[in-house]
Amino acid sequence: MRALRVLVGFARPHTVIATTVQVVTILLIVVERRAFTLEAVALMALTLVACLALNLYVVGLNQLTDVPIDLVNKPWLPVAAGTLSPRAGRLLVLGAGAMALGLAALGGAYLLLTVTLIMLIGSAYSLPPTRLKRFPVAAALSIAAARGVIANIGLALHYQQHLGGGLPLLTLAVLGVFFFGFGLVIAIYKDLPDDAGDRMYQIETFTTRLGVRQALDIGRIVLTLCYALPIGLALLGLPQGDALFLLVSHILIMAAFWVATIRLDLGQRQEIRGFYMFLWALFYTEFGVLSIYALSGGVA
Repeated sequence: MRALRVLVGFARPHTVIATTVQVVTILLIVVERRAFTLEAVALMALTLVACLALNLYVVGLNQLTDVPIDLVNKPWLPVAAGTLSPRAGRLLVLGAGAMALGLAALGGAYLLLTVTLIMLIGSAYSLPPTRLKRFPVAAALSIAAARGVIANIGLALHYQQHLGGGLPLLTLAVLGVFFFGFGLVIAIYKDLPDDAGDRMYQIETFTTRLGVRQALDIGRIVLTLCYALPIGLALLGLPQGDALFLLVSHILIMAAFWVATIRLDLGQRQEIRGFYMFLWALFYTEFGVLSIYALSGGVA
């Protein structure tokens, strides 16, 4: 049980949940209301294991290269806390990377391309000589591209390749734009509680460059624009399906986000960490809304 707790901590539970939700939801969107066949379930299982291995590679690599910073910002993480040795961490990361690539190769060209691109971005984000996390714009674009665009569109094409069906270009574009913007906000907000360690080790972020308040405001604007996209489409009647559900659900989610930002005490680091986890909860919620909308026949 102790080893399992260490592995879960190393994999970062909120990213494990996000990866799982993405893999399942994109399948629901592609197959719509058609009954799941054994082939679809088997494909989803292979895809999920490959993506979870990829997730472990990316987040584990980041922890291995950030130990001094994590001792200040996140001392509870396994390597920083000493519950996982750097050598064991490296073995886990290398094994996860090999597993992700091997399973993706079995899954087909689109899954392999998706995993490879995200692995390259994750490596460039954490490793020298690029170490993109040192540069606010490059770091934000890396996270937004990988989590928001490549993962969603790559998985959609992967499922379509094996299961048939298809997504209209408008749907793919909306998914890409919305989650790219959401990924930018995640990238901006993840550094809100970490300014102490980032300043100490000269990691420039939106928070260290602009301050916590301005970084919060920028993210607020970007995510509001993201929610304005499906709200606007619903008002225009462009999506097929229950436009009222699309409209009301996103108004409520956006309102919850605004209430959370207004109530946030920027002087309390623990409260800021809680707010960041709340942002991930909104990320999961969006996929939940998309799942319901897809099952109602509202995507194609």
